[in-house]
Formats: sequence, C-alpha cells, structure tokens
Amino acid sequence: MPLSEPYPELDELLRSMGAGGQRISEIDASEAGAGNISVYVGWDLELRRRFPVTSEITLPLPAPALAGKTLLVTGSGRRLRQIHEDPETAIAGVKVHDGGITATMFTSPRRLFEKLTSEFNSHLAVHQDQVARRGIDFQAVVHAQPMHLTFLSHIPAYRDNQTFNSRVLRWEPESIVALAEGIGVLPFLVPGSAGMMQANVEGLREFQIVLWSKHGVMARSDLSVTRATDRIEYAETGAKYEYMNIVAGGIAEGLAREEIRQVASDFQIDSRWA
Repeated sequence: MPLSEPYPELDELLRSMGAGGQRISEIDASEAGAGNISVYVGWDLELRRRFPVTSEITLPLPAPALAGKTLLVTGSGRRLRQIHEDPETAIAGVKVHDGGITATMFTSPRRLFEKLTSEFNSHLAVHQDQVARRGIDFQAVVHAQPMHLTFLSHIPAYRDNQTFNSRVLRWEPESIVALAEGIGVLPFLVPGSAGMMQANVEGLREFQIVLWSKHGVMARSDLSVTRATDRIEYAETGAKYEYMNIVAGGIAEGLAREEIRQVASDFQIDSRWA
C-alpha cells in the first residue's frame, strides 16, 4: 500500500532514519560505521532550513526517473546508531537535476562526513529502477550487516535461494507472512562495485530483501525505513535460529512445510516458499 497525503515532512523522515539506524544497531547488524540508509522522496521537501550548505555533484550513474526529486542519504563512515541523536551530522539531501546526471547536495555546516556512503551507487540504482518500473512516490533502502545472515552465507550450501529460504523461513510462523517473497541470495561481489550494484538491482526486483554473500543485506520498503528494517530483523532472527540449530547438531525440526503452508493459507499469503 503506497503512502498517501499528507506526506511526511523532512523532520519526520529524519526521525524515521534515526529510528531505523538505532534498531539496526540494536540487533548487532551495524558495527562501527557499517551499514547505510537512503530514502527516495517523490514530493517537494524543504531542505535548506536544516541543510543550508550546497554543492554540485555528479551522480555515480544516470537516474533520469529521479529528476526533480530528492534522496536523503547517510554519509560515509557515519554510525547508524547515532543518527537519531543528531541527523544533521550524518545525512545529506540530494536533489536530482533534469536528465538525472547531476544533483545538488544539501548538508549541514555540522556534517561529519566528506562524501556519501560508499554504497550510494547501489542505493541510487535501486531507487532509479523501482521508480522507473513502478512509479512509486517513496522508497526506503537499508543496508546492514547482520551477523547470523552473513555467517550462513559463508557456508557454500546456503548460497542457493531454495536451500537458504527453506532453512531460514522454517523457524517462526511469522516468517512466511513478513517475508512472503523470501530472501534473495546474491554471490559474493566486491562492495561498491558495478557488479554488486547490478546484481543488487536485479535481486530487489524479485525480492524485498537480498543477502549479499559474505557481506550483509539490503532491504527496501515503499512504506517506511522501519518497515525495511523489520524485514532485516525477521530474516536475521530466522538465521539466528538456523545457526543455533547448526551448533546444536541439527536436533530441531522447525516448522514442517505443511505447517508453513497452513499459516500462509490462513493469512492469505501467496508464497512459493509455502
């Protein structure tokens, strides 16, 4: 369900980024400066009151579908757990110019970063792809590094969509409801690379959360930053159960496929994993 008017203003969006960053930290998915958040906003935002310093930037890839629109993006090296304390030190507004090649970056005089997150190309590419394909007015994208999800991706047998989803979605009845599309598993690719960006874009067309093997995850939501972080939390909880079962010698059975199917049926969830 898309957002409807009255649309959130800048202060509310910054609070949501702070809340999302804090929760990602609470589940141990963002050590030090790891992880990043971006928000696409398809309506007018007043940026200058909180971000009066401007500079012109060239975007890492063409984003014509975002022309005239705004992105809120975390800065490189900023700790997600501290965004809620003072978002102006950690976030920039990016207003995309006509043609989608360049943009104006709005920041605070108190900003504590030199450039946008190193994963900005993946964030921008996902926003460009989703807006161009679906015409959405809002999207939140969150990258985090949850330990148990990342650990499982270091095991070769789990770097397969069928295996990974059948094992991770079997531990809680809520999983098939919250993650009906499942979790897409991507191969290891160099962080920030063009290959990582392209695989991520393609993965997030099919799924709303993807696992970057040996690195972390990226999740998207058309509703809020916290909804994207919820997807990460559900996936990480399933991965933690799976890790516990591995350590225990595989003694737990989890939900049977028929039990998952019953949950999906009762909640009217259409999922290939049920």
